[in-house]
Amino acid sequence: MSNSITQVSNQVINEKEKLVGLDFLRALAITMVLFFHILVLFPHPEWLASVAKFGWIGVDLFFALSGFLIASQLFVKIVEDKRISFKDFFIKRFFRIVPAYLTVLILYISFPVLREHGAPAPPWKFLTFTQNIGLDLRTQGAFSHAWSLCVEEQFYLFFPLILITLMYFNAVKKGFIILILLFVLGFLARLYAWNVLVFPFLGTDLFGVYWQEWIYYPTYARLDGLLVGISIAGIFSFKPEIKTRLMKYGNLSLFIGFLVLTAAYIICLNERSFSLCLFGFPLVDIGCGLLVLGAVSTSSIIYKLNSPFVSIIAMLSYSIYLIHKIMIHMTQEELFKLDIAKESNLMMLLCVISTLFAAYLLHIVIEKPFMKYRVHLLPSTNITPGHPHSK
Repeated sequence: MSNSITQVSNQVINEKEKLVGLDFLRALAITMVLFFHILVLFPHPEWLASVAKFGWIGVDLFFALSGFLIASQLFVKIVEDKRISFKDFFIKRFFRIVPAYLTVLILYISFPVLREHGAPAPPWKFLTFTQNIGLDLRTQGAFSHAWSLCVEEQFYLFFPLILITLMYFNAVKKGFIILILLFVLGFLARLYAWNVLVFPFLGTDLFGVYWQEWIYYPTYARLDGLLVGISIAGIFSFKPEIKTRLMKYGNLSLFIGFLVLTAAYIICLNERSFSLCLFGFPLVDIGCGLLVLGAVSTSSIIYKLNSPFVSIIAMLSYSIYLIHKIMIHMTQEELFKLDIAKESNLMMLLCVISTLFAAYLLHIVIEKPFMKYRVHLLPSTNITPGHPHSK
């Protein structure tokens, strides 16, 4: 039985074909985030509001991907009865995330002209990945999208430690209790934040500020996507008989996922509402989890949907995520001097092109060399796709 579980777990990570479906989701997620930020932060064509308003869920899709992939890698160690090395795990995460992240952070700190909105948070908050705690966009708007990196880095810190502790006490099978507990605690935390910290300021200028500060950005409020991804990885790793059945319904998983996200869209139409706070986030994350489940199912259409363009966007997704606000801001400022309207379709197209070009440079000059060095340090490193900073 142990061998069959190990085989199934390794299949999740090592099958090349599976990278195709997950790359499709990764490319979809970064596209949604890119156009959503153009919509809410920059001048844009009028039609964009009709297609990009719900684009913020791209980050939740990244969370679900990260939870699934990181948990899958760690669960393989457990089912093979091997020790989880926090040192190796940290080195892999460090060389994947930090070099490109520090490069963009240095740009934000050193060149104020590059900042898309206001000033960045204090450097120590970026360096400790605590920038999402108490984030106030009125004064700390530049590089604000690093909040999701903070959520993930905090996850990367505590998740392997929890697994190591469970393994030490031979209590891995009870890990699902922790998942349920964290899900419930997140729900209760958002409920408390809404009732005590946010709702009393409804109708004032502070309402939106406190919504973002206490509900949208904090880690405790946005764990659902990661928990859903971990749950799927747990089923695949420890319940191979259930996985075998689920793999037969890949397209159904995708369809139900889109239905769930449609329901979430309806609930989330009223932005910064009680329903979004309590039910919108978990519903979005369940829908994203179903998309991940469909993407890794051999029977789904995107499992075999191999596209060179999608693969390139997926490969560049982390660099795109880091650099896109700088490039959109600078492209609009400079091309406006050439009488290209900031709200025009041409301007948006040129913003996307400049972002892809800058992301490619960041990937080639910073990401790729450090990833090669990481492999040199840890030859057994598995490369798998997911969140732009989940590898």
